[in-house]
Amino acid sequence: MIAAEQFERAAVLGVAMAEELRRLLRLHLTPTEVAADGTVLVDVPYPDAAVVMAVLDVAADCFGERGESVEETREAALRTLLQLAGFDAGSRLQLAASGAAATGPWHQG
Repeated sequence: MIAAEQFERAAVLGVAMAEELRRLLRLHLTPTEVAADGTVLVDVPYPDAAVVMAVLDVAADCFGERGESVEETREAALRTLLQLAGFDAGSRLQLAASGAAATGPWHQG
């Protein structure tokens, strides 16, 4: 396999992971979970929480995201993934990409 084909496949996989994360967040998003600073809280139950954590951890490594805590690192990766996935201007996830972080209790519960 040539390098260009590997790059293309990796890009397709990355977009697919971003789309899956967006789907999971939309599935579990509730309209009442918005903090005063615009932060969106998404409570993702197990087993979806395990998928979200794994995707965010891999994305953080791939993008070189760092934060003061694991949660901050995952939030930074989430913002980047949502930008890659793109979404409708009217999406409730729009808040997350406009500067506020879409966060969640990343525990599996």
